[in-house]
Amino acid sequence: MDADLTPDEWRRYSRQTLLPDFGEAGQRRLKQGRVLIVGAGGLGSPAALYLAAAGVGRLALVDFDAVDETNLQRQILYTTPDIGRPKLAVAAARLQALNPYVAVDLHEEAFGEQNAERLVRSADVVIDGSDNFPTRYLVNDACVLTRTPNVYGSVFRFEGQASVFATVGGPCYRCLHPEPPPAGLIPNCAEAGVLGVLPGVIGTIQATEAIKLLTGTGEPMIGRLLLYDALRGRMREITLARDPGCPVCGDTPTIRTLEAYDRICDSSVTGTNMTVDELKQWRANGTPHFLVDVREPSEHAQSHIDGALLIPLGTLQDNLDKLPADQPVVVHCKSGGRSARAVAMLKAEGFDAHNLVGGILAWTSSTEQGG
Repeated sequence: MDADLTPDEWRRYSRQTLLPDFGEAGQRRLKQGRVLIVGAGGLGSPAALYLAAAGVGRLALVDFDAVDETNLQRQILYTTPDIGRPKLAVAAARLQALNPYVAVDLHEEAFGEQNAERLVRSADVVIDGSDNFPTRYLVNDACVLTRTPNVYGSVFRFEGQASVFATVGGPCYRCLHPEPPPAGLIPNCAEAGVLGVLPGVIGTIQATEAIKLLTGTGEPMIGRLLLYDALRGRMREITLARDPGCPVCGDTPTIRTLEAYDRICDSSVTGTNMTVDELKQWRANGTPHFLVDVREPSEHAQSHIDGALLIPLGTLQDNLDKLPADQPVVVHCKSGGRSARAVAMLKAEGFDAHNLVGGILAWTSSTEQGG
C-alpha cells in the first residue's frame, strides 16, 4: 500500500501526526499496517472502530455471527436496526463510513485450524477478540508458528485482561495457561454476564497496543499482563516471562501444527452428552428420565421446557435429595456450559447424569423448526 498521505488524510490525522513520538513517520507506518481482528464482538468492536479511525491501512475481520439484541449492550459496532443482519456486513459499512481510506477485508467464516495460518500470515498484528478457549488457543498457536504478534484481551463479569503475546523472545498465551480448561468449567459471558463498558476498556487497550506494534512507538505490553478491576477502578500488572518449557514457544516445542482445540477442550465422557433429538425421542417413547433446569429463576420465567425442575446451579449441591437415584437425570441450562458443570458434580455423587447439548437455545430452535 502506498504510504504517501493525501491532503485529506493529512487533515484527518493531524492531531495524531502532531505527537512528537509519532509524527508523519508513525502515520505512514500505520497506513501500511495490516491488522487481523478475530471476532467482531465486544472486544473487536471498539478495537476495529479505533484502528479504522487511527488510519490502519487494512483491517481484516473474522466472524460468522448475526447481530443479536443481547449484543447491543456492549458491541458498539451495531445498532438496533441491525438485529438479525450479518455482523460483518454491518461492520464493514460502519468502518468504511468512519474512514473510507481504510481497506476492510471480510472473512465470514469460523476461525479454525483449516484457515488460521492463512489468515494470520496475512497480517502484521492479530487482535484476539474471541470469547471462547478453543479459538483463543488456536489464535495463540497460529501467531507463534507464524511469528505474528498476538494482542490478547479477555473480559469476565467486572474484570478484564490484556497483553501482547507471541513476539520474538516474549511469552505466549500458553506460558500463562499451558492447556485449555475442560469444556464447561469456566462460564462464558452469556452465562456469567459482563459489564457493558468493560469490553470497551479492554478493546481500546488492544487497539492501542496494535498501533504501538505497527509504528514502533512506546513500549508494548510484552511480558506484562494487565489486570483491570472495573468495580474498584484499579489496574495492576503481572510480569510474565517466556516459559522455556512452553509446548509451542518454548526451547523444545511439541506443538508444530495447528489442531482443532474444540475437540481438545471437550472433556465430556461418552454417554454424558445428549442431543435435543435424543431427549425428544425419550419423551416420545416414555423413557424414564428426570429433567433439571440449572438456570436462574428469571431465565426460567422467560422460557422453559415443560416438566423440568428448576434448581439453579448454585443451589444444586444442597438439593440432591430432590433427584431420583434410579433413573437418568438430564440437565440443561441456556447453552450447555452450566449444565456441563452440573453433570460433572452429579456424576461425582453417583447420578446417571446427561448434559443437554446446546441447552434451551437448541431446544427452542428445534421446536420452532418443527423438529
